[in-house]
Amino acid sequence: MKLRLHFVVDPMGWFCISMVFAIWLYNSFFVPKLVLLPHFYEGHIPWALVVSYYVASALCMAALFRASTADPGRLPHDPLIPHSEREQWEMCTKCNMMRPKRSHHCSRCGHCVRRMDHHCPWINNCVGEDNHWLFLQLCFYTQVLSLFTLALDFCQFYYFQPLTTLDQEAFMARHELALIRVSAIMGLVMFGGMSSLFYTQVAGILTDTTTIEKMAHFSNEIGGSGGGSNKSWQRTLAEVFGTTWKILWFIPLRSRQPLTFPHHFRSHV
Repeated sequence: MKLRLHFVVDPMGWFCISMVFAIWLYNSFFVPKLVLLPHFYEGHIPWALVVSYYVASALCMAALFRASTADPGRLPHDPLIPHSEREQWEMCTKCNMMRPKRSHHCSRCGHCVRRMDHHCPWINNCVGEDNHWLFLQLCFYTQVLSLFTLALDFCQFYYFQPLTTLDQEAFMARHELALIRVSAIMGLVMFGGMSSLFYTQVAGILTDTTTIEKMAHFSNEIGGSGGGSNKSWQRTLAEVFGTTWKILWFIPLRSRQPLTFPHHFRSHV
């Protein structure tokens, strides 16, 4: 597996992704320290619950790292255009380069991206043809981790048994209520925002319409977009994730290859 790293030099993007990382770090440290580990040591919860939270946290961070550092589909300066596909290419008026139709020039990154959906400051990267699948994974695992965090914050006050070995003079014990409230607020904001974003992204993929096309009202003008897709949802998502094996749709630490389907599409379960 060869993973190429792609970095965007943008101070505002660095600030936004630092905020996202800070939220992840806060919950990944304080929730286990205040809730999971103390209750596990006293036998109130099983080890599987602790492991599940750390796995969800690790997958969320892996998806964030991959989405922010993966090449979104940047076009080379001198692309080789097959003769049979020349009609599917056009000239970019900003960088004066040939690009496939449905590509877009990102003013933040300064180059054209194949089938660009949007530029996301929260990952400091464009979301395009080659990393859209990673952005979906990030939205999904952020929802899982946020919901997990909210459930643990709720159980800490209304379900779990009181802790007997907790040092009441320790900093986290004295400020437990405030720390848990901050965690719950972060969880609510992240879960609400990511749920809405995940829904719009999946809807756009299934209807073969990018966010830029929706915002620019190009849906009825660009061939193949906006009018829905005749392909099944399995084939559509398989093309985005680069594999027909559905279990691999949830794995961020892998490479993606474009798919070419035979006439009869088969999916692996």
